[in-house]
Amino acid sequence: MKYLIAGLGNIGPEYALTRHNVGFMVLDRLAASNGFTFSFEKLAFVAEWKHKGRQFYFIKPTTFMNLSGKAIRYYMDQFKISPENLLVVVDELQLEFGTLRLKPKGSHGGHNGLRHIEEVLGNSNYSRLRFGIGNNFPRGRQVDYVLKAFSKDEMVELPIFLDRAGDMVVSFCTLGIQATMNNYNQ
Repeated sequence: MKYLIAGLGNIGPEYALTRHNVGFMVLDRLAASNGFTFSFEKLAFVAEWKHKGRQFYFIKPTTFMNLSGKAIRYYMDQFKISPENLLVVVDELQLEFGTLRLKPKGSHGGHNGLRHIEEVLGNSNYSRLRFGIGNNFPRGRQVDYVLKAFSKDEMVELPIFLDRAGDMVVSFCTLGIQATMNNYNQ
């Protein structure tokens, strides 16, 4: 079985620890704890990992958030990944910081990265792991909030939630979406 896991974010050091880059952070943490590395390829940083008889392909698109679908479509075709074996890891304003929610499909909810993926794939029938970043910002300041680094208090707790999200990614690929939702959704 082959799986494509796409962590969404923006490339560049100025975005490295921002809330919008939590998808990249989840994959980086998973790579560090399991000994695989990313290399720069066409449209994305790419890593491969074999675990429990499964082939994992990880991508961190270099297309910037709003064009994430381009890289995802390319690697779905490249690795011959079916839509049910795609998992997108993304930040979510509508969930409290650290809340993790796996869903088998859904709307883009105003998220431009998910909106582009939906446009490119022609539907929203792909799994997504939504990582809560909270919504503690003044009206009209959403962009500033998502492109801002996590607070000091959040940074203390962040590794715990990144590890939990990584566990959910592995579970999605080894146990399936239903078992993972039953075990992890809060």
